[in-house]
Amino acid sequence: MNKELLDKLQHKKEAYRGWVAWEEYREIVRAARNQVRKAKALMELNLARDIKGNKKSFYRYVSDKRKTRESVDPLQKEVGNLVIQDMEKAEVLNDFFASAFTSKCSSHTTQVTEGKGREWENEEPPTVGEDQVQEYLRNLKVHKTMGPDEMHP
Repeated sequence: MNKELLDKLQHKKEAYRGWVAWEEYREIVRAARNQVRKAKALMELNLARDIKGNKKSFYRYVSDKRKTRESVDPLQKEVGNLVIQDMEKAEVLNDFFASAFTSKCSSHTTQVTEGKGREWENEEPPTVGEDQVQEYLRNLKVHKTMGPDEMHP
């Protein structure tokens, strides 16, 4: 980054802390964002152009952009045992996600409903049939905007 870009970012930070008009702050943020984007594009262009001479810096930049998680933390089975082995974790996750698409109710969901004070202990949990879902999707107005949960109303 050059001195001019650092000055823009510092000015943005000062404007955020200080009392400036909203329009002025918005313009400061836009200018800083545009300059950061241009600097990033220029840096990436230079990395791509110099790959034959300096492969190490290119691959370091690419590996920094890749955010992966090496392992999954220990999981707890429905009976309460901790699972540490990878294959057992895969089975627990598979069972959990499969239970979302089957009609049987897992013990985890019954514990949650009991904890909320609902009194359906002797009743069957509510189920949604495929025809109800198809009817809902058929009547869905796709031109309406989605809510904050990214679901249509």
